[in-house]
Amino acid sequence: MPRTDSIGSPSGEKTVAAPSAAASVGTDDEVLLQRGGQLARIILNRPQALNALTHGMIRSIAAALTEWADDPAVHTVLLTGNGDRALCAGGDIVSIYRDARTDTGGVPDENARFWADEYTLNAQIKRYAKPFVALMDRIVLGGGVGLSGHASHRVVTERTTVGMPETTIGFVPDVGGTFLYSRIPGELGTHLALTAATMTGTDAIALGLADSYVDSARLDSLVDALKRMPAADAIAQHAASAVPPAPLLAERAWIDECYAGTDLPTIIDRLQKSPVAAAREASAAILAKSPTAVTVTLESLRRARALGSLEEVLEQEYRVSLRMVAGHDVLEGIRAQVIDKDRNPLWQPSTLDAVSGADVQAHFTSLGERELRLSRVHTSGNEPNEQESTEREATA
Repeated sequence: MPRTDSIGSPSGEKTVAAPSAAASVGTDDEVLLQRGGQLARIILNRPQALNALTHGMIRSIAAALTEWADDPAVHTVLLTGNGDRALCAGGDIVSIYRDARTDTGGVPDENARFWADEYTLNAQIKRYAKPFVALMDRIVLGGGVGLSGHASHRVVTERTTVGMPETTIGFVPDVGGTFLYSRIPGELGTHLALTAATMTGTDAIALGLADSYVDSARLDSLVDALKRMPAADAIAQHAASAVPPAPLLAERAWIDECYAGTDLPTIIDRLQKSPVAAAREASAAILAKSPTAVTVTLESLRRARALGSLEEVLEQEYRVSLRMVAGHDVLEGIRAQVIDKDRNPLWQPSTLDAVSGADVQAHFTSLGERELRLSRVHTSGNEPNEQESTEREATA
């Protein structure tokens, strides 16, 4: 658990630092916990790294949620990010790179443990019996979508940027991203996943990844209200009555037409021949990425669409993640984008036609004893709508 040194307020509440939604917190803890009134708050506290998730942060959040589930004084849980740049920009990919290079035995053990714990946390948030409010202010990418996109109450602002950038580093959307994107109307999710494009807060609402739009100037007031009243009432009191238009919806006609089907070369051909300039730009963006990553991403989305629950999709993503990180392109993508920063990855294979169907299907085969097995998440034995328990059976 993170440090929870507390100070007393005049009302007797116990809190850690960071009393406001926008405040900067002077502490080295990567996750801060705050209690005030009926609210329990999780503050991601790596602002210098855009609050990127480490393994320790994932474990701390999961432990706090487990503890608060049975605490009758906690009515609502709130997730925010420290600093003025991001809720969370994803997982700590430098650590993934380092661990993949140092682990031996074919499948990187530390990365396997990291993803098993992260995906279990994603499912825990999805099934949490108490209101879980995520303030998706500013940058929300990758692992940040996993923390917020499965919450019961997802709040965006005029500053929100949401996306799954994994294909840029030769990886595949995970943390339940293929669950969320595969359920977006039409083929908008396919477009976002393959190109690694981002969306606005209003896009996120229109596409089903967020619920409420609150002006950023009202976030501190919302946090204060959550301490005193039910989450739904507090959000309704602060949310805009009219949400601005979603820019992506204006692009849906050509996106639905071009991205239909399961064959990526056909999709690329449609994009290249489209009279819409944005379609041709999308083609160029996809072709610049790892051929393996984008092909496996498309297959992941199509399979996720047919799966019935988040847990089933997370189990699929776990198989794919371990297979991807054991290959060449994830390490090469992280090297090019983050380590050496030459922005010139050398993908293997380097073309779409060199990615065989057998290569793609191999990413989805069973891991045997290493499978991640998720059942319904146990949130609290004292809640009226008790969920089934979660068991994670993943060995590293």
